[in-house]
Amino acid sequence: RATIPKIAQAVDAVVKALRRGGRLIYVGAGTSGRIGVLDAAECPPTFGVSPKMVQAVIAGGTRALTRAAEAAEDDPEQGRRDLAARKVGPRDVVIGLTASGQTPYTLGALRYARSRRTTTVAVTCNPGSPITRLARIAIVPATGPEVIAGSTRMKAALAQKMVLHMISTAAMIRLGHVYRNYMVGVRPTNRKLLERACSIIENVAGVDRSTAARTLQQAGRNVKLAIAMLRTGLDRRAAAKLLAHHGGNLRAIRGDRCSPST
Repeated sequence: RATIPKIAQAVDAVVKALRRGGRLIYVGAGTSGRIGVLDAAECPPTFGVSPKMVQAVIAGGTRALTRAAEAAEDDPEQGRRDLAARKVGPRDVVIGLTASGQTPYTLGALRYARSRRTTTVAVTCNPGSPITRLARIAIVPATGPEVIAGSTRMKAALAQKMVLHMISTAAMIRLGHVYRNYMVGVRPTNRKLLERACSIIENVAGVDRSTAARTLQQAGRNVKLAIAMLRTGLDRRAAAKLLAHHGGNLRAIRGDRCSPST
């Protein structure tokens, strides 16, 4: 609970960055890096956003996702190079993940981000560690000793995962990728998600299942667009124009049939 104000600051920074076309980039090594990759990978299917919007960089590259690459975390210069390759800048937010707060790879990445005037956030479980002094916003959940001493894949990793979920979810809600508590940005790419999409349209638009399914197909399986069509009575093209005018935010569409120019 004590970390909530700092998490809120991070959410504000992420929302500001994404609204102006920037990116949210997680960077870490080992378990911390994998936690970042997991959260970034879940954003496109959950919220319907581009994979470029939320990204993750892990020491050792993609191979480190399935095989331990402990030596990679000791190279701060590689952290710098990996972020330089992403061309981070003032419009972006970089979140450094390190349970100890002193992983050289992650510190090197954050130092580079700072040099590029990028907003920096740290998520660590070690109060007063180097990364807390390096980042503009430091989130330090108190996890206490691990069940297995030094095995930060346990409590520390779980705390980091929760923090990242809070940041990305709150940011996506504020950006309009969630309506009420519905995943209106979901991409129905399989049978389960197609059923979920129809249920969302039913509940939000107040229609029966057959109407929801038919409109979803008319909208090219775009849940937001289907809801906009049902709420306004507009055809696909006009509803898409209205939705785009409001930045894809369904909360701004109140069911009127007016065009964006009126």
